[in-house]
Amino acid sequence: MKKGFIFDLDGTIYLDNQLIKGSAETIDFLQNRGHHVVFFTNKSIATRTDYVKKLNHLGIRTSLEDIINSNYVTARFLKQKMNPSELAYVIGEKALYDELEKEGILITEDANLANYIVLGWDRQFTYEKLKQAYMAWRNNHALIIATNPDRTCPTAEGPVPDCGALIGAFEGVSGIKIDHIMGKPSRFAADLIVNHILKLKPEQCYIVGDRLETDIHMGNVYGLHTILVLTGISTQQTIKTTGIQPEYILESVKEIMQMSEIMDCKAERRGALHD
Repeated sequence: MKKGFIFDLDGTIYLDNQLIKGSAETIDFLQNRGHHVVFFTNKSIATRTDYVKKLNHLGIRTSLEDIINSNYVTARFLKQKMNPSELAYVIGEKALYDELEKEGILITEDANLANYIVLGWDRQFTYEKLKQAYMAWRNNHALIIATNPDRTCPTAEGPVPDCGALIGAFEGVSGIKIDHIMGKPSRFAADLIVNHILKLKPEQCYIVGDRLETDIHMGNVYGLHTILVLTGISTQQTIKTTGIQPEYILESVKEIMQMSEIMDCKAERRGALHD
């Protein structure tokens, strides 16, 4: 039976520019068996094209259609929600601007005109940008959208602040929770990938990642099979403290090749029960 595999990137497939051992072989193994493999990252500081180039350079076959990032999910969400004349004020880097513009989202540099505020990872984040977003929310009742909830991003040197830091700053000054968070673990993202990209049933899909609160939580809520790998953020101790339980816990994605027969048997038994 054909399956869909949704792989996280940072901490799952690679750390910075270093492939995690066995990840390229695992992706090749699944693709050769006819499964649909896509990559979904919450990281908002690179474009989908950047990820295609990076993965291809690292020896992993993929194409633009099989790359999803939080910028793309955010752009698709806003395209559905915004009226054609509405404007967005964006805090983020060029990759976020590019994705929004591709989907026809109108962007303004004047926060006083904004109907939406979009928060993404921004390594040039300043007090002035926070002030502008706050004023747009206070004066215009602008809706606040964040690309992803990640507090940190794993790197070879250790975790660094991610979009969650900007969410914390805005919620700190406004005193409210922001309106929508895209990327993992949003239900909008899960629906987009499973129904419109993989075009499979949730029970035919596996999400593989290193974060309990994003990768595994999204899979659990949406009815996907969940595989936690211990090469990034989450640890065995994290499972105890969060209470989020993955279906499988692996040292790395390399072990997926060894457990593929077990997954096939489980899928066959489920199919027999539904016949």
